[in-house]
Amino acid sequence: MRELTNTEAIDLVGRFEAEQGIPESMRGDVRLLGTLLGQVLRESGSEGLYEDVERLRTATIQAYTDETPEAFARAAAIADSFTVARADEVARAFTAYFHLVNLAEEHQRVRVLRERNGRPERGEAADTVASAYARLAAEVGDEAALQHLQNMRFHPVFTAHPTEARRRAVSTSIRRLAALLGEHDLAQSGGADERRAERRMLEEIDTLWRTAPLRPEKPSPTDEVRAVMAVFDDTLYTAVPHVYRRIDDALQGLDAGGKAPIVRPFVRVGSWVGGDRDGNPFVTASVTRKASAIASEHVLLGLEHTASRIGRTLTLDAATTPPSEAVVALWQRLRAADEDAAKDIAKRSPDEPHRRIMLLIARKIDATRKRNADLAYRDPEHLLADLRTVQDSLVQARAPRQAYGHLQQLLWQVETYGFHLTELEVRQHSAVHAKVLAELESGAPRSELAEEVLDVIRTIAFLQERYGPRAAGRYIVSFTQSADDLANVHKLARFAVGPEGTPPVLDVIPLFETFADLQAAPRILAEIVDHPEFAARLDATGRRLEVMLGYSDSSKDVGPVAANLALYQAQAEIAAWADENRIELTLFHGRGGALGRGGGPANSAILAQPPHSVDGRFKLTEQGEVIFARYGDPAIAIRHIDQVAAAILLASAPSNEERNRAAAERYADVAATMDTASRERFFSLVKAPGFAPWFARVTPMEEIGLLALGSRPARRGLSVESLEDLRAIPWVFAWTQARINLAGWFGLGTALETVGDEALLQRAYQEWPLLRTLIDNVAMSLAKTDDRIARHYLELGDRDDLAALVRDEMQLTRDWVIRVTGGTELLGNKPVLQRAVKMRSPYVDALSLLQLRALRALREAPQDAPVDPELQRLLLLSVSGVAAGLQNTG
Repeated sequence: MRELTNTEAIDLVGRFEAEQGIPESMRGDVRLLGTLLGQVLRESGSEGLYEDVERLRTATIQAYTDETPEAFARAAAIADSFTVARADEVARAFTAYFHLVNLAEEHQRVRVLRERNGRPERGEAADTVASAYARLAAEVGDEAALQHLQNMRFHPVFTAHPTEARRRAVSTSIRRLAALLGEHDLAQSGGADERRAERRMLEEIDTLWRTAPLRPEKPSPTDEVRAVMAVFDDTLYTAVPHVYRRIDDALQGLDAGGKAPIVRPFVRVGSWVGGDRDGNPFVTASVTRKASAIASEHVLLGLEHTASRIGRTLTLDAATTPPSEAVVALWQRLRAADEDAAKDIAKRSPDEPHRRIMLLIARKIDATRKRNADLAYRDPEHLLADLRTVQDSLVQARAPRQAYGHLQQLLWQVETYGFHLTELEVRQHSAVHAKVLAELESGAPRSELAEEVLDVIRTIAFLQERYGPRAAGRYIVSFTQSADDLANVHKLARFAVGPEGTPPVLDVIPLFETFADLQAAPRILAEIVDHPEFAARLDATGRRLEVMLGYSDSSKDVGPVAANLALYQAQAEIAAWADENRIELTLFHGRGGALGRGGGPANSAILAQPPHSVDGRFKLTEQGEVIFARYGDPAIAIRHIDQVAAAILLASAPSNEERNRAAAERYADVAATMDTASRERFFSLVKAPGFAPWFARVTPMEEIGLLALGSRPARRGLSVESLEDLRAIPWVFAWTQARINLAGWFGLGTALETVGDEALLQRAYQEWPLLRTLIDNVAMSLAKTDDRIARHYLELGDRDDLAALVRDEMQLTRDWVIRVTGGTELLGNKPVLQRAVKMRSPYVDALSLLQLRALRALREAPQDAPVDPELQRLLLLSVSGVAAGLQNTG
């Protein structure tokens, strides 16, 4: 097949971009950023680089659009023709392009959100808290709806699982580019400000191009803590109170800001970063203590700056806004503790009592951060008491706008974040607890592991004393398989503090991960609530209990279809058990970013949960690329939290609960058929002799372990002979890189084929939220696959039987998903998602071809030959690029 002329190539690329239906504003951004990247490549000093990138880009677009074997072969031939050094440069160029396209897409989302200004789009009537509240009130009445709103809780938990393939330096560069793109929007066309913005963007893209895309070494747990802190500083600290404010504005209308807010702070941010030690030997008690100290430093700095800013602006004269007796008493108390500062402040603000107090409160917050015991606040409750004293005084003085304005936002921030910022959670494997407890009870000398486990509990006690009881205390037991696994933590706590000591307050949380554990969950919970420490803690908390469900290992255990059905059933049974035993249940969803690990839109997942399994409380893990995608930009973070909170409210609506209950009963036989058929199909693959080493050969699974993604090891053991020792992240990540995405869909085609009744399945898709969510997520997963590229990966394994099994199931699943959703192609009912996938696909193909070239060479090398470092680097570069292009890893 002949190579296109330059004119033909330009025309092809233009037609391809136009056909994707990209909004003109976004096309302009992509065009601008792409042009600037092209200029950087021309100026890079690498002769012919720009032309080679364009040759491969044009070839992969042509192969994608006409789908002929000849066009694909020509694109592959171009990728193979490069020297390894040139292929390295080309891979970096495509990776940079994806970062820019992702930026343009995010910028478009922000642009649309700002244009809508909080108004839902047509068809999104219940997609905001305000509209969801109105719908709920129509069903249950105003009083009950208000109670639901004020008791609601959204609890994202940030984790350090290694799924963010970008270096922090790259993420920081992209954030700077985002700011410049915003400036470019505001600049007058053709004016000096526009030229300045473009010049600075060119400089930043050049920096991005010259920045090494791969981390030289794995980040430490402390590095991971600081990375998450960047999200707090840039977004969450101000975004969360903005969410509260927007909801209150919508509910109170013109009275908002002049009356006490209706909304109560419902967000709590948790963290496993620096606390999750399951399989991570680098997370020690010392690291956990440092993680809390770093988080506290960040939030106290934020609170001090906010209090100081309010103090400087609260210039209300005593004649117009007389202080209450409580405020006068507070001033006297604060002045006695900080005489010199109080004297100076009083001199500068002689008749501004509220201002004086706020400036002294800011100094006390600063003293808390610096651990000045004479001046510091003992805990967040004392700070809240002082702030409410000021607020009440302002209300009494008939200055409600000042009382419920910026001061209210500071109150919300303290209530949300305390002095700890993130509620640090500890996770450890049940087998470690059992081993250490047996050692301690034997009276043998304590091992290093035993001392570390006990030190962790002592650290929790220290954190509770230092930052308040909310700072730490949740202790998650992974692979919980019996009530003893949970009771063991309380036994270890007594060993940690000794016979005379008082153990820290512990909420021991079971984590049910495997298929068998999910089935055993209700029985284990029924046993543990009678344990003395558990019973005492239930009584102390008003019978509150948290239970964590793992999506990753259950999916790897029995396949995505059976895992989803098992998770639903487990939730239904646990919720029913909790209801019978008057327990206020919070289900903690251990969801990953990828679809094979429970990922996907959180709001649709919430609305598909069993009756009473949400009840106004939703907690889930957020990790890797998902953290930055959902919380990296303030406008997107506000929208995401608003959407999730709306779903939490609506999940408890009688109509939603009845719909889910009735659908689960109506389609119980369909579920049973799908469960059995999908599991049998999944087992026929993963339990086939030699599957594990075959999987390691046909995907870059081994090489992914070399990427410096996170501090946590990629697998539990050294062998790839068994999937049990392979963590769920590389399992998903490897299939994603091979453009197969098997972890997200395998078995669904056979399940639907076994049911066989197309009309029944179409009806179930419309009426059964669980099936709809499952199929929609699978459609997204399949849309990112590519059969032509997958075939080449599968050929690396020399197992035609397994390769045929994968490809046949992929085609069967694709066919059935299209038939059930009633379209003609994948994502036909979700045009925005479809556009995003199609826009990227040919560019991802280019990186996949470069990766295949490197992987093939590495696999074909003699076993005793040393690994070619240049080929290995090319492979890792392509892994990073494909992750950026597909926008998910593990």
